[in-house]
Amino acid sequence: MPRYEYRCRTCGDTFELSRPMAQSSAPATCPSGHDDTVKLLSTVSVSGTKSPTPAPAPRGGGGGCCGGGCCG
Repeated sequence: MPRYEYRCRTCGDTFELSRPMAQSSAPATCPSGHDDTVKLLSTVSVSGTKSPTPAPAPRGGGGGCCGGGCCG
């Protein structure tokens, strides 16, 4: 379930709520009981353990600075 971050305009506290996406714009009450809150724009952090796929080797059999002919 997604987590959304809110800030209370009354006391200034920032808090998070887990709620379905369908309820993301529904009003939220801060932990202190105030109703004047606003949903904040959150940054997305994506992390993983899999390393990126290496780029394929260039075609042509050679390589190096000029196609392999001068780097012998």
